[in-house]
Amino acid sequence: MSFDRAAGLAETARALAAGEVTSRALVERTLARIEATQSSLNAFRIVRGEAALAEAEAADRDLAAGVRRPLLGVPVAVKDDMDVAGEPTAFGCQGVFPPVAADGEAVRRLRAAGAVIVGKTNTCEFGQWPFTEGPAFGATRNPWHTAHTPGGSSGGSAAAVAAGLVPAALGSDGAGSVRIPASWTHLIGIKPQRGRISTWPRGESFQGITVNGTLARTVADAALLLDAASGNHDLDPHRPEAVDASEAVRRDPGRLRIALSLKPPFTALPARLHPQIRARVVELAERLAASGHTVEEADPPYGQIGLTFVPRATAGIAERVSEAPHPELLDRRTRGAARMGRLLGGAPLRAARRAEALLHRRIGRFFASYDVVLAPTTAAPPPRIGALLELSGMATDRAMIAACPYAWPWNVLGWPGVNVPAGFVGDGLPVGAQLLGPAHSEPLLLALAAQLEAELRWHETWPPQPPAADAPAA
Repeated sequence: MSFDRAAGLAETARALAAGEVTSRALVERTLARIEATQSSLNAFRIVRGEAALAEAEAADRDLAAGVRRPLLGVPVAVKDDMDVAGEPTAFGCQGVFPPVAADGEAVRRLRAAGAVIVGKTNTCEFGQWPFTEGPAFGATRNPWHTAHTPGGSSGGSAAAVAAGLVPAALGSDGAGSVRIPASWTHLIGIKPQRGRISTWPRGESFQGITVNGTLARTVADAALLLDAASGNHDLDPHRPEAVDASEAVRRDPGRLRIALSLKPPFTALPARLHPQIRARVVELAERLAASGHTVEEADPPYGQIGLTFVPRATAGIAERVSEAPHPELLDRRTRGAARMGRLLGGAPLRAARRAEALLHRRIGRFFASYDVVLAPTTAAPPPRIGALLELSGMATDRAMIAACPYAWPWNVLGWPGVNVPAGFVGDGLPVGAQLLGPAHSEPLLLALAAQLEAELRWHETWPPQPPAADAPAA
């Protein structure tokens, strides 16, 4: 059987188990696609060519022997903030990094499910920004329009999935870093409950605001990867009770009370929702109402939640900078954020961590009236390549908040959120909307997302081929 880029994660796993294709053939095809697009999309920091082929051959032997695992022989990618044994973890930074000795827990679980890790995808330096560019690797580009960024910081994973290089990939989300690139590349992006997918060898990443999540073209594929990667290391501090994400996708969500929240949460800097994005999100709300849900405009009581985010985010940057083997090569904005993190890393950080319980209670009460929040994922469409790369620290913060003011509060809370495609604006640029829920609400969010997908069929729309068609001259 001939496999093209339209084959998703579940379909690929089914075909492998049925003997319709070999893992070796799939991985060879995947590696060829990556090589063909690396000069145009630049999605990968590391390509594990020989290692992935060896793992594919081992998977084929297991398949022939009758072994069955959820992702046996399926090629997937992971973001380059995750440890893969034998490979460096540069996390967007310049310099030479030593190979790590062991897989991180999320990667270990993917391997246990049978997945073949074909490579590590590009991310901006320490995952700080909603673009994926830097002197360490160049610019990662959006398959829908390569003059634009795919977003960040999981931009390499999003570009790889959107272009059909791999059927699904892991990313991480500390202020929207799965949901933002998912929205800007027409994907499903799941930010799960804190601890759902382990961040080990770190018990907490960036003081608990960053979690690992999944990117795929369909809700079912994103849920399948979530199930495969979920679980905890024995020393993880956050150990939520397991959910069956794949089963939830097949479930009727029932009639829900949905709050349409278009107002940006508190920020110290101005943010304005792009009118075409507003229109796309309102159209989704109207579709949900037509499906029998009660939809009304209402905003969660965020208050000054931003004051609890900054100490945690900057303290996390300070921790990473203190471990960096080449601090002199770090972006000036990174060094500035680390200085701020060292200033806020004492009493302000402790206060920010204590405030989370209060925020849980206050915003949790909102979910006595509503089941789900529908909100824009971003306030703006994807910026052009280079638009934010050379800005000062303050100018970068202003641009980032103006474009992406909606995603980060759920990182403070540690609760689940799912980006769904909301359509296109301007010159064919994708935008998305978030389904946000209270603690441990992934099953409800995924059931609702699957209901929308069944009606809108967003996964049937693909970027133009070849991805390099609109790439600007170097």
